[in-house]
Amino acid sequence: MTHPSPTVPAPLTQPPRTRCLALEPKGPTAVRALGVFAAARLTGLLAVTAVAHATGQDTFRLLGRSWDSRWYTGIAAHGYGRTLYFEPTVVQSDLAFFPLYPGLIRAVTTVTPLSHGAAGLLVSWLAAGAAALGIYAIATRLYDRRTATVLVLLWGLMPHSVILSMAYTEPVLTALAAWSLYALLTGRWLWAGTLAALAGLARPNGFAVAAAVLVAGACEIVRRRGRGVPHRLWTGALLAPLGWGAYVLWVGARKGDVLGGYFAVQRGWGSRFDFGAGSLAFVKHLLLDGDKLVFSMTLVIVAVAVLLYALLVAERAPLPLLVYTGVLLLITVGGSGFFESKPRFLLPAFPLLIPLACALLRTARARPRAAFLVVGALAGLSVAYGTYLVTIARMPL
Repeated sequence: MTHPSPTVPAPLTQPPRTRCLALEPKGPTAVRALGVFAAARLTGLLAVTAVAHATGQDTFRLLGRSWDSRWYTGIAAHGYGRTLYFEPTVVQSDLAFFPLYPGLIRAVTTVTPLSHGAAGLLVSWLAAGAAALGIYAIATRLYDRRTATVLVLLWGLMPHSVILSMAYTEPVLTALAAWSLYALLTGRWLWAGTLAALAGLARPNGFAVAAAVLVAGACEIVRRRGRGVPHRLWTGALLAPLGWGAYVLWVGARKGDVLGGYFAVQRGWGSRFDFGAGSLAFVKHLLLDGDKLVFSMTLVIVAVAVLLYALLVAERAPLPLLVYTGVLLLITVGGSGFFESKPRFLLPAFPLLIPLACALLRTARARPRAAFLVVGALAGLSVAYGTYLVTIARMPL
């Protein structure tokens, strides 16, 4: 195990703790924080179950066999090779979906009698718990246990956090990202690079984790002026982008265009990076013509995310967190296609909630009732909107 890097963790640990006005280092343990997170998600799950029962729908199918979940379980069961043709410009291939999550589903079904849908839910729920612990570990290092617990609770109460209870890949990516970032903050370069490589196999925006490792490594190399750089740093930095790069090149080779094949697959789904032109056009349509509630909520959530990132920068958060969150936000805002899915793409961007966690703690110190009211309102919004998304909206998530 390497010693913590004096550049990444040391100067970025103490100042945020002062600004967050922590009372003392003691506070809720990781187990209690995990319990709070589980309670938040269980409440949302019970609400979905109740409404599904009242409307004659199957809860398991809604959570484990809807939208992208069907693609992932299909890959786990039969491998790659499914393509749907709708229009000349709309060709949906399962090659758009990265292999780590279906691979984990297949591993679970191999060693247990669970169906692919149930295995997908098991993987997602376990990953969500691991992600909550990783978020807690990061916030405890930078601030204290109380801040960490509040941050975990806020992550479990995001309006679209119902995704954490479904057979989707966001919990897996968040878990790998959180622990990779924690490894960076503690100078464990090999762990950071390895976990970043796995994150790159989980989702297209998993590249954000590799970006954080590469930028942090580059800053450390510059600080040392290229001398005395440990091999673990070089190895970790080289490992970080391998997962994402390997899958993109594999899809390209399979499609006959090594460098462009994967991006052609994404264009078939209507997804491309156009520096926000498609998003702006949709926002114009939304403002001028109006549309469904989900689109309006998406616009609000993305706008709030941009504001929170500005606050995170003002908070002088550690560089790896800023790079990781900034890349996720850039991909979300700059990408076109599936506008309603943008909140889901931001679900792994948990550092955005750090300013809110600090503000809520300051409020709790001065006005405890106001803090409880805020948490209660967030919980109500999360449960109500999450239940609406899954049981009523009937839109791709």
